[in-house]
Amino acid sequence: MNTFFFEIKEGMLIALRAIRSNKIRAILTMLGIVIGITSVVLMTTAIKGIDNAFQKGISALGSDVLYISKWPWFGNRDWWKIRNRRNITMADFERFKELAKLPIAVAPVVNSIRSAKYKDRSVDNVIMTGSDADYVNTTNFTFDMGRFFSETESKSSRNVVVLGSNIAKNLFPRRDGLNKTIKIGNENFKVIGILTEQGSIILGAFNPDNQLYVPIGTVFKYFMSRWSSSITLNVRAASPAMVPATKDEAEGIMRKIRGLSYNEEDDFAINQQEALQQSYDSVVGVIQIAGLFITGLSLFVGAIGIMNIMFVSVRERTKEIGLRKAIGAKRRTILGQFLLESSVICLMGGLVGLILAVILSMIVNQFLPTSVQYSAVILAIMISLMTGIIAGFAPAYTAAKMDPVEALRYE
Repeated sequence: MNTFFFEIKEGMLIALRAIRSNKIRAILTMLGIVIGITSVVLMTTAIKGIDNAFQKGISALGSDVLYISKWPWFGNRDWWKIRNRRNITMADFERFKELAKLPIAVAPVVNSIRSAKYKDRSVDNVIMTGSDADYVNTTNFTFDMGRFFSETESKSSRNVVVLGSNIAKNLFPRRDGLNKTIKIGNENFKVIGILTEQGSIILGAFNPDNQLYVPIGTVFKYFMSRWSSSITLNVRAASPAMVPATKDEAEGIMRKIRGLSYNEEDDFAINQQEALQQSYDSVVGVIQIAGLFITGLSLFVGAIGIMNIMFVSVRERTKEIGLRKAIGAKRRTILGQFLLESSVICLMGGLVGLILAVILSMIVNQFLPTSVQYSAVILAIMISLMTGIIAGFAPAYTAAKMDPVEALRYE
């Protein structure tokens, strides 16, 4: 056992001396490993960060909510056919709310793109969501300050507004927006609530942080026609387990309200976050495959470079190998020496790549969410070590099987 550790120690010292004596060559050899490890760690941290942000946003919307709309979220192949569907109206909502027994909350929703302004600050292309007081019960929203509008404010179409966190930050950098008056379009609205950060940039139009919320009657009073607008019904099941039953009930009620016979297809869509999750998973899957391909290619190029350099190193040190074997060095000792050398080069490249990936993750985090995982660190070290062993085995084996007499004669 002591002999084994002595050989490891001696092999490490020889490997470090060899790397030190050929610094430029070693650095150039590491580049492929550095790029590969940087790619795999950066991809892992970015995907994990995006996934965390997506799941946070999904939980803010509520995983047990159904969205009944004229439009399906995905797969709009028959666009013209769907476009010609009848709008879902407020009368449909009232009838649905009367007939539905399973949901714990039902809210009508209409959206419009508007600008919001406070003094000299403004935010353009804001999604204005109009709904009633029950809307907040179809979400998992939490409030930084203030509250959601009440049933009285909703029914009387008051000029009150709840701001998403990003809208509030842009209009009120000092976080003093509560009870202030802002302009939406040309109308004045009193800020009665500001949400804490709910979603993420990954959710796009679904992100509550980039929306503002007003009573639906107020939207129809100032911005949209009640009769030509199609609304969405947000329907919250009693629990995730009750979603299938609530969906079946909702489909039956909507068919009854719309007057559809048994052989007519639905002229509405019941959307779920499951479809959003599936779409997200498919996009992330493609990104992962592309990232793994780039990483694999970088590591392959790096491994070829290391193998080539190790063969050069073996050739340059042929006499040294012959001398060591002549004085009693075993094959395993020579094999271990060169495997250690290639492994050390790869590990050093892996550590540089890991540090670079962490720095880049911090920079990327200013624009996209990232999350450095311990598993990514361990993965980077293991990949570096395995690359060194695989790339260095052939040169190390070549060195180990050399005939000492022939090696000493080598010029």
